[in-house]
Amino acid sequence: MPTISKKGINMPESPIRKLVPYAEEAHKQGKTVYYLNIGQPDIKTPSVALDAVKVHSLDILAYSRSEGSENYRIKIAEYYKHNAIDVTHNDIIVTTGGSEALLFAFGSIMDEHDEIIIPEPFYANYNGFSIASGVNVVPVISKIEDNFALPPIEEFEKLITPKTKAILICNPGNPTGYLYSKEEIKKLAAIVKKHDLFLIADEVYREFVYDGISHYSILQEEGLEEHAIVIDSVSKRYSMCGARIGYLVSKNKEVMKTALKFAQARLSPPTLAQIASEAALQTPQSYFDDVIEEYVKRRDILIEGLEKIEGIKVAKPNGAFYCIAELPVKNTDDFAKWLLESFDYKNNTIMVAPAAGFYSTPGVGLNQIRIAYVLNEDSLRLSVKVLEEALKVYKD
Repeated sequence: MPTISKKGINMPESPIRKLVPYAEEAHKQGKTVYYLNIGQPDIKTPSVALDAVKVHSLDILAYSRSEGSENYRIKIAEYYKHNAIDVTHNDIIVTTGGSEALLFAFGSIMDEHDEIIIPEPFYANYNGFSIASGVNVVPVISKIEDNFALPPIEEFEKLITPKTKAILICNPGNPTGYLYSKEEIKKLAAIVKKHDLFLIADEVYREFVYDGISHYSILQEEGLEEHAIVIDSVSKRYSMCGARIGYLVSKNKEVMKTALKFAQARLSPPTLAQIASEAALQTPQSYFDDVIEEYVKRRDILIEGLEKIEGIKVAKPNGAFYCIAELPVKNTDDFAKWLLESFDYKNNTIMVAPAAGFYSTPGVGLNQIRIAYVLNEDSLRLSVKVLEEALKVYKD
């Protein structure tokens, strides 16, 4: 009998999506399920983006350039300049989502069995992308007690070997919501320059920063031009997850020349989605102001509610729309299934993401969950109540 690859066997399940069958069964039982497990915003997509697709004048839905339409990339560069990031359209490749941008980056800078250091917990698909690329993840653990701040730089130093090619961060972080400070970015910049490594920053949540704190991009750091690679996306910024448009951005000409070969191999990013995404760049600042105000309200409702529940420890996020909560249970994977299969509070239950899937270190994060606060305020309050009541009766 033919066998599948070791790579396929080792490919991890999504900790976010693997509970979907249990949620579907809960629906069949008549329960209302509140989805705290996935970062799909309920914020409306800007109408300017949707309208652009409705009124397009295309006669043929043709390929675009492999690196994305030149006009769109010029406008993206203008967007970055507005955010104090000085790049040109030649420093940008449009990709099919941020995921493809990361795969292009991995393929361009790392060979099989090379190593990449990532502070964990981290976006679960980094594990999958690494396995798909034949790359080894070397984790450095950040702690809930420190609000998931950057681990001491000495911890990174200990992990660097001749196989190390890059450090990867998500800023602001998924799943923690932690926003790295300018000082932390400078520490990372110093270490990648010292050891001649790449620094990859997944900055897809750039707009979602709170409490008067500013986002500092690695592309703003002087002297990092040959080291910095940014992963970006329209998915969360404009609530356009289904568009599947992202960017790979770097001033390193060899990286971009190499990444373009990967882009050519998949032909081009989707044409209609580029039309929508280009139009989305016209979104007024008032849209983001309103969205940020809404997320701050949601964050505060969630965190305040969780902190009142006995036995829960939670890190307060300064960005994105996620938080990690530590629960008084042994295994949140079992708890998450139980919530959907066996529990309801007034016919309501919740779907959460067990946090162990956001770590690569075995046995870490087993008592944690990631919560995405992408629901309205009333739904969040009810979800917190469901969690509180569930913990009163759950038996490990």
